[in-house]
Amino acid sequence: MLEKLKNLEKRLTEFSSFALAFSGGADSALLLAVLKKIKPEQLTAITISSQFVSQSEIDYAKKIADLTGVRHLCLNVDILKNENIICNTLERCYFCKKQMFSLIKDTAKKYGIKTLVHGVNLDDLKDFRPGLKAAEELGFISPLADSGFSKKDIRILSKQMGLKTWDKPSQSCLATRIAYGDRITIEKLGRVEEAENLLKESGFSHIRVRCLGKTARIEVDPGEIEKILGNNIRIDILKKFVKLGFEHTSIDIEGYKNISPLVCKQ
Repeated sequence: MLEKLKNLEKRLTEFSSFALAFSGGADSALLLAVLKKIKPEQLTAITISSQFVSQSEIDYAKKIADLTGVRHLCLNVDILKNENIICNTLERCYFCKKQMFSLIKDTAKKYGIKTLVHGVNLDDLKDFRPGLKAAEELGFISPLADSGFSKKDIRILSKQMGLKTWDKPSQSCLATRIAYGDRITIEKLGRVEEAENLLKESGFSHIRVRCLGKTARIEVDPGEIEKILGNNIRIDILKKFVKLGFEHTSIDIEGYKNISPLVCKQ
């Protein structure tokens, strides 16, 4: 682990200034901490706020950046105006990252920042992530992956460094809760965000609420499936989800998965 960290620091010292795509998650928070150590005065963390990101996640990113003591910019974008994104094809993530990372690149240019970075790790490279192509096209580098860091490595090192984000559950944008082919709307995104907030308030952390038409499919950690199936919790969640507009609610017995749902069959 120390060898990987040394390689990461050595790689980063080769650059003069940085604009970091900062979500506040474990990956980008570790990269932020390492960059702060190397070039604190030449570092800007940039967070993109859109309808695809819950307000709680934006607030958390602001909090972590503030605690780290770096310059932090939060840029707003109306992602729902992009037809290539809201039609929700398998390339949705590519078009979304293209728009958001273009904004980061343009902002970095205004500040005279030379190097664009994001917190991709080795495990990310194994998944279906069209957005990585957009980041590469725009010139973003991924020093964590290049230095051999897996998600597990990032959590171990973050804990050793005393970072609050070491055990933060992985997050993906709210659009990943809507099946490919099902058009994305502000109503669906809001329904999913409220539903997941309800589950968090009920004590669940690693969760996803998939929006499949008028049906909600809940994913929790496998070890918590029995808990959520308990009569009191199950009935309470069902009633609340009906108020949110879901006609049916199901529980995925396979448990939590940090991936997008299947292509919509409707």
